[in-house]
Formats: sequence, structure tokens, C-alpha cells
Amino acid sequence: MRLSFFKVPGSWFLVPGSRFKVLDSRFWVPAAVAAGIAALTGVSGVPAGAQRPTNRFDVLIAHGRIVDGTGSPWFVGDVGLVGDRIAAVGSLTGATATTRLDATNLVVAPGFIDLLGQSEFNVLVDNRAASKILQGVTTEVTGEGSSIAPVNDRMIKEGADNAQHFGVAQDWRTLGDYFKRLEARTHPAINVGTFVGAGGLRNFVIGKDDRRATPAELDAMKALAARAMEEGALGLSTSLQYVPDRFADLSEIVALAQVASRYGGVYFTHQRSESGRIFESLDEVFAIAEQAHLPAEIWHLKTAYKANWGKMPEVLARIEAARARGLDVTANQYPYPRASNGLDACLPLWVREGGLDKMLARLRDPALRDRIKTDMADRAATTWENQWYGAGGGDGVMLSSVLNTELRQYEGMSLTEIGKAMGKDPRDAVMDLVIADRGESSVIISIMTEDDVRAALKHPLVGIGTDSGAQAEDGKLSESKSHPRAWGSFPRILGKYVRDEHLLALEEAIRKMTSKAANRVHLTDRGILRPGMMADITIFDPATIHDVSTFDDPKHYSVGVKHVFVNGRRVVADGAITNERPGRPVRGPGFRLPADAR
Repeated sequence: MRLSFFKVPGSWFLVPGSRFKVLDSRFWVPAAVAAGIAALTGVSGVPAGAQRPTNRFDVLIAHGRIVDGTGSPWFVGDVGLVGDRIAAVGSLTGATATTRLDATNLVVAPGFIDLLGQSEFNVLVDNRAASKILQGVTTEVTGEGSSIAPVNDRMIKEGADNAQHFGVAQDWRTLGDYFKRLEARTHPAINVGTFVGAGGLRNFVIGKDDRRATPAELDAMKALAARAMEEGALGLSTSLQYVPDRFADLSEIVALAQVASRYGGVYFTHQRSESGRIFESLDEVFAIAEQAHLPAEIWHLKTAYKANWGKMPEVLARIEAARARGLDVTANQYPYPRASNGLDACLPLWVREGGLDKMLARLRDPALRDRIKTDMADRAATTWENQWYGAGGGDGVMLSSVLNTELRQYEGMSLTEIGKAMGKDPRDAVMDLVIADRGESSVIISIMTEDDVRAALKHPLVGIGTDSGAQAEDGKLSESKSHPRAWGSFPRILGKYVRDEHLLALEEAIRKMTSKAANRVHLTDRGILRPGMMADITIFDPATIHDVSTFDDPKHYSVGVKHVFVNGRRVVADGAITNERPGRPVRGPGFRLPADAR
């Protein structure tokens, strides 16, 4: 890496950058951010030395232990903010500010980026994104397979029960419409970026039938993908374990990924198998990256089910080998040994094919129920991810949340316990719950081992994502239980795995949470504490930060995060949520301004 110098009054630092520009005799920055600094501080650099950098800031964070997000060692220093940008980093002795924070003994880091936040709907319900900002999350990436847009009338009808329950009016059709709603009405506390989901495109054009797309249908899906990329999608995503993504073959995914590639986008995936066929599934990820010519990332990397425990080192070795032959492939994870998804994912694939109404009809058919129970007990299943068997049956599946309030009595119970309470086989209980909740129930499944979680976490190619939407201790999002990853993923890593167990260094953990995440989705103005970057900043106490939420008692915020800034405004102050809601859409590299806005 070539280096250039950045100087602030009284101190010198080395920062990455291929070229540099003199603003005056004491202030050097990479040329790429010089214009931003000039706009913020009035320092133009022409002629050199004619002006001085500002010594007055809107916010001055003083005497913090600065971990800048690059992986470099921490140093004690100050951070000055002007407007929504970082204006200076270093020793800012003598500077004044409207707001001054003493960060002595606290870590000052870039705001954390959740690589699978799942809050695109939740922020419409509660714009605080409470459980996320109290972890230090300032930006979420979302859109796993079925994204928030585009949608049509049929898809809106399919989601009507959920929208009605939470009081959300479905008044958007395109990604552009959704982002307009965020900016004009929702005003979330966090920044939100999303992929366009290949499964959503398939559902829009084909529905949830198990068949190949016709050439005309594939062209329609590609046109929708192109529009979403121009409206700001970060790239293409798939969730290949679930309907309807599961029905897409390699050629369909590559064709859609090539559209994303043309716009500079990336490919993220919940891969087709996380268990018995994981190595074949990895080969599919590599093939998509190679054939579509774009970076790829595997969401929530795991080796699922007991027969596959211990395979994580080989999974990581195969990713390293793919990179060695020129494929830009990485992964991310959440730091827990249990997963979560819909209860209906415990059912065989053929039961879920065709959509909700067809699934419910099959579940009501007595003859088919016997077949369903047989398939759920099939240890040799290869056509679908049999998570019921993989979790050890009813003992390993816990009902975490429901939409139907009459079923809330069962939340937090295993399916074995629910079966006993209902007086029936746990597999019948699964089917009856899916019917009663119209497919809206979620479960937590025991399918991983701590050793594999740790092996992935300490690997430099693996980043962080919660795989859960924002939750809250009060309001509509507090009605049901949830996976503790929604509440504690980032503090759990910083407390348990960094401070207590020394599994990885503080600087490396924060690199995973910040610059690594930003780089994966081409967010060039976030993820590092550097002048000219957006002022997304998390300040926490390294001695006390930890997760509180558990599987049995999940609805608790993490502790130790003291202050959080999003776009220069403080959404967490002294550990409490403020009234600030400065979040914005973060758009991908293919974004084009609408014609009426040019």
C-alpha cells in the first residue's frame, strides 16, 4: 500500500491514499477527500498556506482511544465533526466546539455496519431501530433473497396480514418509492441499504412455482433488476434454502448477477446448503462470482447439523482457495450457535412450493400430513435442508415469535413441549401452528457448535451481521420474543470474544464491523475514522460492553455503548436513545438520479 501524510495541528499520522494534497503547512489529506474538507472547513488549499483548518467544530470527541476501522493499533486522540462529516482526527488541543464529549477510557470507532440487518420493514414500525443503535450499529445492509422492493399487488396481498398487524401502509412498489418513504416520512435512526432479491424478482414474475423461468420471464426479471440497481440497490442477493429462490438454477442466478455486475454491484447469498451439501453449495457461489464477474459474500456462514460439525476449517480453506485463484469471495456470521427462520422451513420443500394458500391446503389434507411427517424424519433428505431432523427434532426447535396473539402462550417453548401441551406429535404441532399463524411464526433452531462459530469469527475473511431486524423493549416490536442476535451480536463479540476470551484483537474486531463491511458493499464514505468521511461514530466502554439478551429471556438491550452518531447527529447519548432520527438510504454504485431530479 502506498501511503501519504495527513497532518493536523500538533500531530502527524500516516493514512492510506495514493496521492496527497497540501491544504496548508500543517494539514495534509488524501486528495480524494480534500474537496470535502475544503467544503466543510473553508480550507481550499489554493494557494497553499493561505488559510488554516478550522479549530471550531460542531462536535469534538476528546481524549478517546481511537480505533479507526482499518485494523491499525489504537491511539489516544480527538475527533472533530462539522455537519454530517468528520472534519479532523488527531490531537486537536485548543479547538472549540458546540458540543464537547470527554471520551477518556472509551473507544471511539466508526459506526458499526450490520451486513444483514433485516430491518427494512421494522424501521417502518419503529424508526428508533432501538436494539441496533444500542449495539453501536449505524448502518444496515439488508434484502436477503426477497427484498422490500420491487413488489406487485399479489405480493402486497401475500404480506397484508403482517403489514396490517403492525399498522404499516404498503404504499411503495419500487425501491425508489421505498427510499423516498424513508427520507420523507420514516426518518429512521440508522442508515439503510438493500440488495434486490433474486427470489423477490422470481416471485414478482413467476410466483412460487417450482419450474424454470422462460426466456421472456428471465428478461422481465433482468429488467426489474436493472431498475432496482439504478434506484440504488447494492447488488443481487439470493436465499437459496427457501421458496422461491430454491427453484432458481445456476444459469438464472448468473444472468441476474450479471445485471448487478454491470452496475458495479455485488452478490450476497444465503447459500443453497449449509449442511450435508455445503461443499457443492460453495462451488455454486464460486461459479456465480466467476461467471458474473463480481464479488460474492456468503451470509451467516455456518456448518449446520451435527453430522457437519467440525467442517468449518475446511469451508474456510475452500474460500481461501477460491480467492487464491482470483475470486473475490468472503463471508459473514453472527456470534451464536443457534439459528432462526420461519417455522414453515421445518416442512419439506414440496409442501411450501406454490405459495401460502397451496401450502395450507396440503397441511389440511390428512393423507398428505402422514407423508409430511415421514419426510420430516428422513435423515437422508438431499433435495431440501431438513432442519427439523438436523436440529434433533422437537427438542431443538423453539417457537420464538408468532403473529396470531392466540398462539403467544407457546412462545419460548420447544416444539416437543408444545406438542405435549397440545396432546399431539410435535410434527403435527408444527403443521397446526403454521396453519393457525398463516406461515408467520418464527423459530430458533439448535444446529451449530460453538467451535465452528469461533473458527469463523477469528478468520480475517469473515465479517459480522445480525441476520435480525431491530427490536425494542417497548412498542409494537416488543410484543413477541426474538433471537438474541437482534439485541447483542456486536457487544457480544466485543465483550465475550475480544475482552474476555481474547479470541481476536479489538482492532481486528472493529475492522470486521466497519471498513471490511463498507468495502464489501462499496460504501466509500463510511467505515473509517478519517476526514471527509460521514460522521457515523460509535463510542463504547471496552471494560463493560456486553450482551444481555439470552435465548430464554431475549428482550434486553445490550450495555456499554455510550454515544452513537449517525450522519453527525447523536442518536444515543450517555447510553440512552435520543430524539434524533438522521438515518438515510445508502445507495449502491449503480444509482441514477430520476429524470425529474436531474
